[in-house]
Amino acid sequence: MSEKRNTEIVQEAYSKFGSGDIDGLIAHLADDVQWETPEVENSPLSGVRSGKSAVRDFFQALLTIEEMTAFEPNAFTAQGDKVVVEGTFTAKVLSTGKAYDSKWVHIFTLENEKITGFLEFFDNAAASKAFQRADAA
Repeated sequence: MSEKRNTEIVQEAYSKFGSGDIDGLIAHLADDVQWETPEVENSPLSGVRSGKSAVRDFFQALLTIEEMTAFEPNAFTAQGDKVVVEGTFTAKVLSTGKAYDSKWVHIFTLENEKITGFLEFFDNAAASKAFQRADAA
């Protein structure tokens, strides 16, 4: 598969996420996808998820736990079966009312026009502070 096509698939997945079409995003994933997000204290969104169902559960939880007030993929770089995306976001943790923002990097692995792997990096210290309840100080 070409690097151009890999980039288009990832861009389509972001478009689905941006429009709230989680089923459309999930359709771009391989059945055995591995989805990994950084450790964030007091957040159930951290860790590795295996398979489409687990990733769907992740997005359903995300929508009830955080509100994305800004999410912008800014640069796409493809090489071989990898697409690296750099971006920024601002999120509000609904249980604490605290907002945080961060630059982020997403690394996608693709095979046969499906996303088989996702690895995310962002400022998880800022996220952990936003998830911290005031009474936990």
